[in-house]
Amino acid sequence: MLQDSFGREVTYLRVSVTERCNFRCRYCMAEKPFNWVPKENLLSYEELFAFIKISIDNGIRKIRLTGGEPTTRENLDELVNMIHTYAPEVDIGLTTNGYLLPSLAHKLKKAGLRRVNISLDSLDRTTMHYIAQKDVFTQVQEGIRAAVDAGLSVKINSVILRGINDHEIVPLFIYAKEIGAQIRYIEYMENSHASNALQGLRSDEVIDILGKAYPFIPINKEVSGPANLYETLDGYHFGTIEPHRHDFCATCDRLRLTAEGDLIGCLYFEGAKSIKEAIREGNSKKAAEILEDVVINKPEKNFWGIENIEVSSRAFYRTGG
Repeated sequence: MLQDSFGREVTYLRVSVTERCNFRCRYCMAEKPFNWVPKENLLSYEELFAFIKISIDNGIRKIRLTGGEPTTRENLDELVNMIHTYAPEVDIGLTTNGYLLPSLAHKLKKAGLRRVNISLDSLDRTTMHYIAQKDVFTQVQEGIRAAVDAGLSVKINSVILRGINDHEIVPLFIYAKEIGAQIRYIEYMENSHASNALQGLRSDEVIDILGKAYPFIPINKEVSGPANLYETLDGYHFGTIEPHRHDFCATCDRLRLTAEGDLIGCLYFEGAKSIKEAIREGNSKKAAEILEDVVINKPEKNFWGIENIEVSSRAFYRTGG
């Protein structure tokens, strides 16, 4: 079992397979030029899997593949299959913008993927184009349909931005409900790689708008997840993710591994330890020791206070934020 110094059991590993992305979302990597880490600097699927095996053997029970945009790395289903074959009981998920899912969803499901979180910030083609800085709406819609048709459990992630898509809170809710997906409204996380002009809505504002359209009650927070959950009168569940509240951190059970092999205890802090050398040397013992050290030194909480908001310099596209 992996347990940090604050008594939290760590059971969830988010694995970034690439920092590349085919969008330029204004809240993530709006001005990132197309200059990428050389492929030889990235861990191969075999190397990523070697560390994932060590993590599973030490108590990790949930793996989420992220990016950048993870589907831009070729043959992602091969990594999914490696993990699923080794530990069929492990819950394998994927966070994606959905753009490439039309041709990948069924293949990933067959390989062992269980669930997928798809970013959808607008139901308007022009607004989506503005946020992603690319004409993506039709392809993302097709990707969502492909994921549903493949039998994957689907969640919709929506970042609500003031003056941009805040009028779509209810329409996004209706859309997700109609396709049988849970929607989670994610507070915009201030970071130095985003556009300076953005301002997000707080979750209480989102909840207030939804409450005027649909009666609902709060239910128990996800036991080992970041979402605050709510239930409508007809039994539909939706959620909010509020990184500006410190109870967001109180049950944090996750680590993050970058495509270059940096193991990170907290999305906010810059501190990380590399497992690359240990894995490439085949030194499983050393890699396990690094894993334990990062867990023990996992910070208690982030600095995104509700009143004193700090801006993170972490590049979320490198860590699957």
